[in-house]
Order: sequence, then structure tokens, then C-alpha cells
Amino acid sequence: MKSDKKENKIEQYLIELKYEYRELKPNIWLLDEDEYEGIMVMYANPLVIIRVQLMDAPKDKRQEFFARLLELNAGEMIRGAYGLEGEKVVIIDTLDYETLDYSEFRADLDAISMAMIQHYPILSVYRETQA
Repeated sequence: MKSDKKENKIEQYLIELKYEYRELKPNIWLLDEDEYEGIMVMYANPLVIIRVQLMDAPKDKRQEFFARLLELNAGEMIRGAYGLEGEKVVIIDTLDYETLDYSEFRADLDAISMAMIQHYPILSVYRETQA
């Protein structure tokens, strides 16, 4: 996937939303805005990839944890899906850049933020306690 560095609508949308963000590299933005903090937006032509790392996968009760993740994916995720990158639990979604409009972009960010807020308390019970 070729990445085009140009004035693109992703940064325009972030500016319109008035969200605090940092451009980490060309076409990669990290949101620093309260309930959106940690959400990364990447433009890799022809896709816009939105992802956030939620937590480490637990070492104990893994089967129960992953079953719960699948239940959340099937029943409560409005946009995107939970995934596993190594031992990191992430929420990820992809959008088509060419057809992406402001409303769709904002709805995607809102849905991912809502999932983070609503699901973290459910999933965090599986985190290891620090001794």
C-alpha cells in the first residue's frame, strides 16, 4: 500500500473536529483528546486505518477473556472490531479514503471511543493484579 503525503481530508477532519492530535509521521496521527486519547489514525492509500491499543491480553483465564471479546465483537461493537496484535488487545477499523466523508469519520471515532469507555471496565477484570 502506497502512502501519499499530501494535504488530505483526514487532517482537515481532525482540524474541523478541534481534536488535539500529533502527527507522528507523514499520514499517521495520534489523538490526544480526552476520551479519544491513544486512538491512532493512519492513511495508507486507499485505506484509512483507525486503531487503539486497549490493554495487554491476560495470562490467566484466556479462554474466558477471548470468548468475552468475541461476544463484544458480535453484539456490541458498532464499528470496528477487537483484535490481537501479539499480546496487545486492539480495536481496529478500516475505511475507504475515497468515499470517506466527515460524518463517517467522526462516527467511527465516536464508536471506537464509546467501545473503549464501555468495554474497558468489563475487560479490565481479567488484567493481572500487581503484587
